[in-house]
Amino acid sequence: MKKLEQPAELAGKRVLVRSDLNVPMDGTTITDTGRIVASAPTLRSLAEAGAKVIVMAHLGRPKGTPEEKYSLKPVVAALSGAVGREVQFASDTVGEDAKTKAAALEDGQILLLENLRFNAGETSKDDAERGAFADELAALADVYVSDGFGVVHRKQASVYDIAQRLPHMAGGLVAAEVEVCDRLLHDPARPYVVVLGGSKVSDKLGVIASLLERADTLIIGGGMLFTFLKAQGHAIGSSLLEEDQLDTVKGYLATAQERGVEILLPTDIVMASSFAADAEHWTVSSDALESTPAGAGGIGLDIGPETARTYAERIAAAKTVFWNGPMGVFEFPAFAAGTRAVAEALTDEHGGQADGRLTVVGGGDSAAAVRSLGFADDQFGHISTGGGASLEYLEGKTLPGLDVLAD
Repeated sequence: MKKLEQPAELAGKRVLVRSDLNVPMDGTTITDTGRIVASAPTLRSLAEAGAKVIVMAHLGRPKGTPEEKYSLKPVVAALSGAVGREVQFASDTVGEDAKTKAAALEDGQILLLENLRFNAGETSKDDAERGAFADELAALADVYVSDGFGVVHRKQASVYDIAQRLPHMAGGLVAAEVEVCDRLLHDPARPYVVVLGGSKVSDKLGVIASLLERADTLIIGGGMLFTFLKAQGHAIGSSLLEEDQLDTVKGYLATAQERGVEILLPTDIVMASSFAADAEHWTVSSDALESTPAGAGGIGLDIGPETARTYAERIAAAKTVFWNGPMGVFEFPAFAAGTRAVAEALTDEHGGQADGRLTVVGGGDSAAAVRSLGFADDQFGHISTGGGASLEYLEGKTLPGLDVLAD
């Protein structure tokens, strides 16, 4: 995979960069600028080298036609601030405004195109339709730089087809993400601890199977933990359960025992009377989740304090940690303690990156959680910009957006 190592070689050229600017929004307000900040170094290096930079990205899931709520226009100011220079904006992707502004770019200037997914060709399953859109994008530039790790697992026009039409290379963000994933997949320092949370086991079937061959310890939290507890015979009240995954989970538990991989499950749970920020809640042992005043109606919304301490101790003692998925409903302060404990155990204050230690926050809700809880990005070894992409990489899958960059 060719990497962007000498930006000066692209001076004077029009460089089309696929970034990942799919940031969470509250109306027109960006609530987490992490992906914008992560995208900035590659764009800055190209602009400083004298390239004419054309940035393409998506936001949300529009259905192939323009929708005001998914416009990238609110991203312009934040991107300008992160890059340290003005970013122009085109009101379309391959229309007259984009063509005119791209053609008028001077060396060192940056142009952001409107949401790629306003064009049906971006995400089309039809190769011809997708290719036609890629042709129009390619006509804007001389070189393509892939720097949106969060989309490399998608076979989309701006990710896959465009690289077949222009000289191409991986940007700094994608190169760094691949390097970290390779360490996790092929050369982790041990002990290697993987922390998996989130709501559903079914979202992580492939990565659990893969990591059972590589990790020393799997720590389970989030809504998915209740399917594991149920598979062990525990009653779980009204907590989230994927009944159709019980046999699969029992298989994981048996495989872990055969291979000597430890699967850590909670010994206590914070139960609540309802799914609400102000719900009445209590802590109970994992083997007695229904023996409370609320009985079978209780809903588990976080790991308990005893479990949080156990998890934190195991994480802090590890040489390599990969974390994907919160431990509880961190958006509600009453149920954020478990997620906070995991985050703290990954930070510099608890061993950090000394002596080759690597801690990786695997994007998605995990990245949103650490920032919303007040942690800084540089307190961790690496915060991925691609939750889904990093999980698929760790499954050992071929990712179209990386495969197409191969030398």
